[in-house]
Amino acid sequence: MQTIYNSPLFCVVEFNGFGAKGQHPAGGFEIMDKTLRREIFLGGQDAEQFRTNVQSLIESKPSAEVLDEFLAAYAGVMNTPVALH
Repeated sequence: MQTIYNSPLFCVVEFNGFGAKGQHPAGGFEIMDKTLRREIFLGGQDAEQFRTNVQSLIESKPSAEVLDEFLAAYAGVMNTPVALH
């Protein structure tokens, strides 16, 4: 588990080794919207697509605002409340 992005609005955590060995090399990603206090976990093909999209975005050397706009596109499917333990 590694935090790969953290801004005042969003936090993204990457989980390595998710799923069966070699099944989904991208692992999984948890995207948290700090404003909405909601999150989503992407695994499998969703995680692979997310990694591909992020890699393409990073190549353009985006600002934090552009990264936050990209992550905001996931807000509509964030249904799980963030719970602190």
